[in-house]
Formats: sequence, structure tokens, C-alpha cells
Amino acid sequence: MPHPPPLDPALQQLLDRQAIQDVLVRYCRAVDRADVALLRDCYHPDATEDHGGTFAGSAQAYINMLAPVLPRAGTLSHTTTNILIEFDNPQAARVESHILAFARLKKAGEKFDSLCLARAVDRFTQRDGAWRIAARQLVWEWNHDMPMAEGWGRGIIAPDASVLLRGRKKPEDPIYQR
Repeated sequence: MPHPPPLDPALQQLLDRQAIQDVLVRYCRAVDRADVALLRDCYHPDATEDHGGTFAGSAQAYINMLAPVLPRAGTLSHTTTNILIEFDNPQAARVESHILAFARLKKAGEKFDSLCLARAVDRFTQRDGAWRIAARQLVWEWNHDMPMAEGWGRGIIAPDASVLLRGRKKPEDPIYQR
């Protein structure tokens, strides 16, 4: 079967941008839902991860470290935004994105909420038709810890929070039930 003709370069670059953005969003889902297989798929097998002072090494070692932790982690919510993609060539791009992360944590028996903003400074490459992270460096911008105060808008959103459909880890989350 003959190969289709190549796309217009501008159109191809738009498709590549979308593919890179999809990886960034899948990374957030993977961490929040404890989907280790999806997290592995965000990186090339030989990728590196520099988590801004908390870890530096292979991305696979980073994922192996997270694998037993994520399913037990409490509420996590990562959002990626301000995505800037600069192509070096048709198979390589420098990507900067902001990651806003909320975590419900517990230390010394006290639950608290933590909000952080970091920037992911990534090198993406396309291999075998798939864009993935080849190298990531996380740059921490700010953090705000606060007492846990879940009140669902002081009862305006939900007077009885027990009726709310809440996010869960894989495979119980509704995203894996469809």
C-alpha cells in the first residue's frame, strides 16, 4: 500500500503541537489517577527526569519510585497550562509548561492542603511516529500550605458532601469505567 503524501509543514506542526499537549495532559491524569502504565507512556524508555531537587535520574527509575506511592496518595490534582512549544526540527521540540498541583497531605497526624506551581522544562522527541518526553527538568516556582478546609463552598455546592461523585485512583475512577 503506498504511503500518503506528506502533509503541508504548517499543518503537520499543528498536529505535532496537539500530540505534545496531549502527552502533557496525560501526564497529569497518570499522576492523579495513579495510572503507572500511562505515566510510562509519557516518556521515551531512555528519558531522564530531574524533578527540581527531589529526584534526578532516569524517568523509568522515577516512575518505579512513584509506582507504590501513587495508589496510596490522597487527593492529587495536577493542571497543565501556559504551554509553549518551540520546534528545533520536525522530530524535536523544547517545551515549557506550568503545572499547578494540589495535594491533600498528612504529616504527624495532621491533614493539610498544599498548592504548588512548577514549570516543566521538557525536551520532546518524536520516535516511530510518537511524541514523548526525552528529558524533563522541573523548576519549582512557589508553594502555599494551608489547613485542610473542605466545605464545598460552605455547603452551597453540596450541603451533604457524601452524595458527590468523587475522583478515585485507577481502576475505580469513572474515566476507567467507560
